[in-house]
Amino acid sequence: MRLAVALLALGLAACASQPGPRDRYARLLTPNANPSRVVATELAFARAAQDDGQWTAFRDYAADGSVMFVPQPVAARDWLKDRANPAQAVKWQPHRVWSSCDGSLAVTRGAWQRADGSNGYFTTVWQRQRDGEYRWTLDQGDVLEVPLEAPEFVGTDVADCPEGGMAAELRAQAERSRPVTGGTYFDQVSTDSSLFLTFVVSPDLSRHWKLMLHKDGKMVDAMAGDVAAPATE
Repeated sequence: MRLAVALLALGLAACASQPGPRDRYARLLTPNANPSRVVATELAFARAAQDDGQWTAFRDYAADGSVMFVPQPVAARDWLKDRANPAQAVKWQPHRVWSSCDGSLAVTRGAWQRADGSNGYFTTVWQRQRDGEYRWTLDQGDVLEVPLEAPEFVGTDVADCPEGGMAAELRAQAERSRPVTGGTYFDQVSTDSSLFLTFVVSPDLSRHWKLMLHKDGKMVDAMAGDVAAPATE
């Protein structure tokens, strides 16, 4: 009898330690970061540019309301509509990805190469859609005199999950830390406010940006950069 009671107690303890259907369902519903999926999407995007054409790929992977710089900011879907693909598409490779805690927004940075031998870098913002797929919302880059050195593997950095009610304060912290004042802002903010990319275009069309992540209870700088104003004749 005592053996039966002991076995019953062990069984109950095991059941109590195992997550129930409700717990498993809650985890499925909780948004999570998935930087590997962002990298896979970036690589698929790069392959599509080679297989289907550069601007075709940009159209196919663009989210509604996406923005690109030519060098002035333009609505990407309008600018790309019916635009002919170049004979040889640019090639690119992601080097690093930053993700919000909830995975709603991510930023990739990497290197590109053109057929004419020029090299540069790119920064792309990826937004998770309702179907779970990622589409780009902002894309920009510039030429580099010295090509970026390719890493052994794509680096990843995921923001800490903020506690409930912190979103407004985190966004306020990020806005107070803009790289410049004035100009036109193209803010990219994750749903949980754990990732904030503030992107500023000055009247002379120079561009300035800062990427911030939530770490240890506050927003910290993760990446920043500038693109000089285009030359005028």
